[in-house]
Amino acid sequence: MNFWESLGWMLSATVFIGYLFALFAIIADLFRDHKLNGGLKALWVFFLLFLPFVTVLVYLVAHGEGMTERSSKAARDAENAAESYIREVAGKSPSEEIATAAALLESGTISEEEFAALKLKVLS
Repeated sequence: MNFWESLGWMLSATVFIGYLFALFAIIADLFRDHKLNGGLKALWVFFLLFLPFVTVLVYLVAHGEGMTERSSKAARDAENAAESYIREVAGKSPSEEIATAAALLESGTISEEEFAALKLKVLS
């Protein structure tokens, strides 16, 4: 295989991988789009299978803006869910931990030095 054949093969592989990324992004977007009914979604998938490159280009032109909005909404929802989960698992907020330590100090369970160390740890 000479240089030009290798270059052509790499270009073909790059185009094919790019097409696969676009294909999966479009299929994911079809499932996120609640405005399209099932028949239209099936029609898009049919054309993606039998006229792949043309259909990808047409879909990106026709639904590109909505695709971006749905993708960013899905990313925001995933980020909010992750933050909510982290807050739930992490436990108390710093102010709640300081209040708990202050209650322990008032009851005499911990000393002033231990309270200061806990407060410093929470605030850092």
